[in-house]
Formats: sequence, structure tokens, C-alpha cells
Amino acid sequence: MFSMMKKMIKYPRLTLKYPKEPFDARFITGKPVIDSSKCTFCGNCSKRCPTSAIILDKEKKDIGINLDECIYCSLCEDVCPSNAAFMSKEFESAEKDRNLLRKSPIVIEERTCPDESFEVIGKKVEQKIIKTFGRSLQIREVDAGSCNGCDYEINALNNSFNDLERFGVHFVASPRHADLLLVTGTASRNMELALVKTYNATPDPKLVVAVGACASSGGIFRDSYATRNGIDQVVPVDVYIPGCPPRPQAILYGILKALDRIK
Repeated sequence: MFSMMKKMIKYPRLTLKYPKEPFDARFITGKPVIDSSKCTFCGNCSKRCPTSAIILDKEKKDIGINLDECIYCSLCEDVCPSNAAFMSKEFESAEKDRNLLRKSPIVIEERTCPDESFEVIGKKVEQKIIKTFGRSLQIREVDAGSCNGCDYEINALNNSFNDLERFGVHFVASPRHADLLLVTGTASRNMELALVKTYNATPDPKLVVAVGACASSGGIFRDSYATRNGIDQVVPVDVYIPGCPPRPQAILYGILKALDRIK
């Protein structure tokens, strides 16, 4: 007992305080952005983009990024001769409408800390879950043909650093016990039927969150004979979380945002 108490004092609780307090984003890579004051519209970034996520119109001097297709590879930053393209520190990009991720507007100033106007934060999250369900929020993860990158990040939500359960959120083994489906992958031909059956087995009211570029748009596998261009072609989606893969805090932000869909 004495040894255990000694270790508890020596190694204190290191749970992340996000979203109650802003997350230190200095050492992370967020979504790509383009500085319009530096862009020469040379087209290097759009030509080299592996998913064709950068939309360029040289005549109109217009450029934008489809974040739902972007895999955050930072190649645009590497090939830009004018340093107009760069990876920001912003990871809170989840949206309820996929169109809001299409041709993301050009930004000039990089946001270094999360927006404080969260829809649901801290204790409000727990209160909303209790008010809505009268219990904890039950999540079922569904791998619809992913590379497992997003799945690893989802697993990290349950470690002692992120500690998703502090919000009253739990992962369950059956969709029949779930309130929310976290779906990763492109909805491949082999997994399409399984995804539909899982969705149908989930009781109403149910939420579906597309995790990562593959689930949002097909990602690097878009327009392939073996995949769908986003799981929204198979099941309804409430929230899209871009990234390849999105970090645990981005997924947490998307989950919290999804709760607002329930009336």
C-alpha cells in the first residue's frame, strides 16, 4: 500500500483537460491552409496533391482545399515555392455538413489555439448526455475498410491521457447497445453490407460520425472500383471529421459536436 501511494504521488494524474481548457497545439500538425497574400497561383500544389483536394482556378485567381478529401500529407507545403501553403495548428475541423468542408476558404492568419465557443464543453457535455439519454453515451466503432490509422487514434481516446470516459462516454461491443456509430474506412465493397446491417441494428435516435478522410470522401481511395466515395453514400452521416488520421482530440471534438444533433 505504501509503495502504491508513493507511485501515485510520484506519477500524478496526467489526464488532458481538453475541451474544458484549450489544447496546447504547438507540437501538432493541423489542417493545411493557403495564404492568399503569398499565393502566386502557380498550380504546383494542385498538381502534386495525391487526392486532388486542392481546387485551383488560375483565371479567377481562386484556390481552395476540400478538407474532406485532404489526407494532411503536407506535400502542398513542401512544393509551394512562395511558402503560401502551410500546415496550421487547427485540428477542430469537424462539421455537420460535408459541404462546409468543401473548398475550405483561404485563411491568412494561423489559429494557434482552439476556438473557445464550443457547442458543448466540459460539464455541459455530461449534463447533455444525462439529459438526453438518462445514462452514459454508448459508442460502437465500425471499421468499414480502413487502414486502421483512424482506429488507432480512436483507441487512444480511452487511454489515461485523453480519458474519454470522464464525459460519461463508453464503447460497447454491439450496435444494439449503441447510441452513436464511429465509422472509419471507405465503405469498401466487402464491408458495405456489414455497415448497413450495423446501422439498422442501432436503435433510434442514433448518430453516425464519419472519422477520417476515407469515411468522409473516400480519401486516397476515392473513385476506386472497390470503395465508396464516403460512407454517406451508404448510411446517413451526422458529423464529418477530416484528417488522415484525425488526432484523438479532433475525434473527441466531433463526438461532442454530434451530441448537438439530438433534439
